[in-house]
Amino acid sequence: MSDHMLIVEWDEQNKWGAPKIVPYQNLQISPVASCLNYGITCFEGMKAYKALPDQSLRLFRPELNMKRLQNSMKRLQMPGSDFVSDELIECIKELVKVDSDWIPYGEGYSLYLRPNVIAMHENLGLAAPTSTMLYVVSSPVGPYYKSGFKPIRLQSENSYVRAWPGGTGNSKVGGNYAPAMKPAAEAAKRGYEQVLWLLNDEITEVGAMNVFFLWIDAKTGRKELVTPPLDRGDILPGVTRQSVIELAKSWGEFDVCEKNITMSQVRDAAKDMQIIEAFGTGTAAVVTPISCINYEGVDIEIPATGGITQKIWNELADIQYGNIEHPDGWSVHI
Repeated sequence: MSDHMLIVEWDEQNKWGAPKIVPYQNLQISPVASCLNYGITCFEGMKAYKALPDQSLRLFRPELNMKRLQNSMKRLQMPGSDFVSDELIECIKELVKVDSDWIPYGEGYSLYLRPNVIAMHENLGLAAPTSTMLYVVSSPVGPYYKSGFKPIRLQSENSYVRAWPGGTGNSKVGGNYAPAMKPAAEAAKRGYEQVLWLLNDEITEVGAMNVFFLWIDAKTGRKELVTPPLDRGDILPGVTRQSVIELAKSWGEFDVCEKNITMSQVRDAAKDMQIIEAFGTGTAAVVTPISCINYEGVDIEIPATGGITQKIWNELADIQYGNIEHPDGWSVHI
């Protein structure tokens, strides 16, 4: 971890206190704090980059992370969710400046930032917290793929459920991730790197990523990039997901659609040779090509790595590392 961290505390009397950048350190938490006993905790994942042309420091669309963090806090009934996004972004910028020497230079390298909000309520009673702590830590990270893309093989999962309508799947809360460990381990034993989460037969997410398919739509006969929609409330609104949708629409090369997809549809499309490529998206890897999905005991092979997967990676990386400036200011200077 880098040398410093950002801490901001909230309590009923003072509301948000003054932000502090302090040396990286362990936290002092009561054994009965509700973050430990009831999982009242949420977080974000962001990165700071050194631009390749001039080594200027950048964030990528941080306002989307702030919006999602606020929504996660509201879902857990955590006080202080009305914080001013721009002010927290400025605090994070200051933290990045202080630890700028920790940001490695080069494409694929960055400083990973982890904002957390934890409930510090010191009472075993199950109730909305009356005190919280927001802190941000960081760590340098290198390329997710050190020697080119490595496509992943997926095990579709219907016996375990990651999220459901009315749950917390559209929030980045700690309780969404721990239950995924067991099915992920079981998939790994069977030779699959990730779990493709299903709700009944409908595709939701892959591992901790959003998922996209480029195929020929069975009804229209047109090439279509499709990803599951957010309206059901069980899909995390990924920053990379939104960026991919917006970029792909701007190209005008194919239809871009958010709609429900079933594994039965994917199986049938694969049989008819109508699946062109598939990939997952997220902050860590940006895009991850998918080469196989096991469904009902049968491996469905998918061409990988596809040209659109590579194009998305290239364009997002160019924006994140300052090679090109997106017209909407996605790369935010520090």
